[in-house]
Order: sequence, then C-alpha cells, then structure tokens
Amino acid sequence: MSANELIGYLRDKRVLILGFGREGKSTYRFLRKYLPEKQLTIGDRNAVSVDDARVDYDCGEDYLRHFDRYDVVVKSPGIPFLDVTWPETTEITCQLDLFLRFTDGVTVGVTGTKGKTTTSTLTHRILKCAGLNACLIGNMGVPVFDDFEAHDDQICVIEMSSHQLEFTRKSPHVAVITNLYEEHLDHYRDGFTGYVNAKLNIARHQKSGDFFIYNGTQGLAPYLDVNALAATAIPVFARDETALRLCAGNPHLPGAHNAFDAALAIAAAKCLGAEEAAAKKALASYEGIPNRMEYFGTYGGVRYYNDAIATVPAAVQAAVDALGDVGTLIIGGQDRGIDYSGFIAFLQSAGLDNVVCLPDTGHLIGKRLLADGRGQTVYLASDLPDAVRWTVSHTQPGKSCILSPAAASYNVYRDFEEKGAHFKALVREAFDK
Repeated sequence: MSANELIGYLRDKRVLILGFGREGKSTYRFLRKYLPEKQLTIGDRNAVSVDDARVDYDCGEDYLRHFDRYDVVVKSPGIPFLDVTWPETTEITCQLDLFLRFTDGVTVGVTGTKGKTTTSTLTHRILKCAGLNACLIGNMGVPVFDDFEAHDDQICVIEMSSHQLEFTRKSPHVAVITNLYEEHLDHYRDGFTGYVNAKLNIARHQKSGDFFIYNGTQGLAPYLDVNALAATAIPVFARDETALRLCAGNPHLPGAHNAFDAALAIAAAKCLGAEEAAAKKALASYEGIPNRMEYFGTYGGVRYYNDAIATVPAAVQAAVDALGDVGTLIIGGQDRGIDYSGFIAFLQSAGLDNVVCLPDTGHLIGKRLLADGRGQTVYLASDLPDAVRWTVSHTQPGKSCILSPAAASYNVYRDFEEKGAHFKALVREAFDK
C-alpha cells in the first residue's frame, strides 16, 4: 500500500483535521496535494484560516463536540480527550496510525518517557552507517505525512509519543520502549495507567516476524505480558557491555543512561541487519542533540549544560549522575501532579552545592529542601533570568551548571526548546558584558 491507497480510503469520507499546529498543517498539505477538490474541515480551539474555498471551520470552545458530523477525525497529538465522546460511526485516528496502516516502508518505532530522541537518532545513524536507506521522522519535528511516498522505499525510524500512539491501531515492524515514568498525567483519564496503555500500542498490534525491544531492567509488568506477544521480545539491560564500550570515547554520550539508549538502538538496528562495525562508526561520530545534556560552553570557569528536555525526575537524576561535578542545578516548571518525594531525597543526597528553583514546581521542591536544611544552598528564583543571574555569581569555577527542570515548560514557555534557547542566550549574554 502507499499514499494512493490512503487517499482512496479517505476520498469519499467526511474528514475533520483536528488541531492546526505543525502536524495539522502537514495533514492539510497532504490531503490537498492528493485531493485538491475535496471539501475539508479544520477544527481548532483557536480561530484559524487558510486561503482555500474548499475548507470549512469548526473552531472555538466547542470544537470537540461535533464529531458526529464526520466519518474520520485526524487528530493532532497535543489535544487531550479527557471528557470527549464520539459515535461509533466516527473513526478517531492520527497521522501515525494512518501512516503505519498504509505505508510500504519498513518501520522502526521508538517510544518511552525519556531517551526517545537519542535512541531514534542513534538507530537511524547506525542503519545509515550500515549502508541502509533510512530516514528519521516523527515526534522530533518531521510529520510522517511529509514526503509520504518517498518513505515507501526506506526504513522509517519514527519517534512516537504517547499522544500519537493513543489512537494508533497498527504497530511498527521493530518497536522500542526506552522506559516508563510519570509524565503527561494531565492528558489521560486514567493518569499513569492511561499513559502507559497509550505507549504500549507500539507493541500490541505486532505480528509474528516483528521485534519488540524493551527495558529489561525496568520491566513492563503489570501492564504487559511480553511472553504473550506475537513478536519476538528482546530485553535490553542497563549495563550492556557493548554499548558502554562503544560510548566510552564520545563526550556527547556521557553516563549510563546514554549507553542504555545506545544499547536499545544497537538492538533495533541489529534486527534489520546492521552489525557492530556500523554501531561503532555511528556512536564515534555522534555529536549530540540540542536540549539533551547539551554542552554549550565554559564561562567563568563553569561548564554549562542545557538539558531542558529533562521534564521528569528520573531524567534529571541521570544527568546529574552522568556529569558527576554539578555545582548548580536549575529545576522547576509546570506542575502536572508528579510525585517529587523521591526526587527531593535525591537532591538532598546528590552532593550539589546549589539548587536554583523556578516556579512552579521548583518553588514547591525548594521550600521542602529549605525546611529540611540538609546543607546545599537553595535559591527560589522569580524567573529564568533571575536564576541565571544568581547562578553566574554563585557557581564554583571548575564545576558544571545544568538546567534540568524535572517539569514541563508550558507555564512560561511555548515548549522545552524555547526554554533551553532562552537559557543559553541568558548565559552567553551574562558573559558578553
């Protein structure tokens, strides 16, 4: 099957493009390319407009209340369905679901709470180093509908979020789950259980001959019995010796958590024929990814890292452990109901000189640290510029400073990329004077 089969499937259906951000616009471009005369509807909470007489709009506060008018709703990932209902005659789907159902390409899917982008990127690099025709698409910013037909002849490595997987009913040929921690709890009716169940759609619909690679150290019980899957289940463990050895010489892959992501990528690429020589070449040349333990310079004798992607405590702990010399840790962001009690205990024992706390979660954590009085200096910053001003004056030369929030950024920023970019600009500005 290919784009032509997908277009044939949608041709005579009443289609709603739900959400008009990056992915919604991609869906519109795809449908308009192949169905230039088709009447479409765009739904969004905000008013939107395109220069197209064949587009209707269903926008405003009630944009999730009229699904009975449509045969197919192509949903964007960021829209929660906490109290949404729809008739059985309406199909709720998404780009990822339709792509997996209709592409002719070989697909490798990577999901998990943390490590998705690193694992996806490394898998893609290993496949390329093995001489295979592979592309990297999905949640990192390249919608799967972009250049749809070109992907029919490629191995498609796809980063998959829980939001994309929630309404996906076909699984990739090779499925990878990096880990599962509390995240996006405000998006699902069943909280963490709902989040995990969405993630597990990456493996639920696999068939014999497929491969499921998962975190054997963490395990998936009680959510999934891997022995009951049709696919071949391959556990990967945190102390994978091959990955540790291959990562050891690359400063962009510090710490056990990066070696574990590499181990997952090596296992995924091996399922498609890549050998260790390709992995060695790929890992040696890996240059890191923005916002993921991104070293961006030494200023005033302090090494600065942007780890804005670290929106859960486990990711922060891994970063602090990997660096080993953190003088100042900057935390805090949007409160999504995550339990921080274990994280607070970690901060008290991690040997940090300074913990700089941003609203909202940072202030909650910082006040607990101040009340317990375990020795490190705690500063409650009013915002990120205030945090950087304080950090520049109080971080000991020879140590590191890392922004690693353990929370989402949406209380102040559009996303973690904007927060990370602002942090880097503030640090550079402080030393350019």
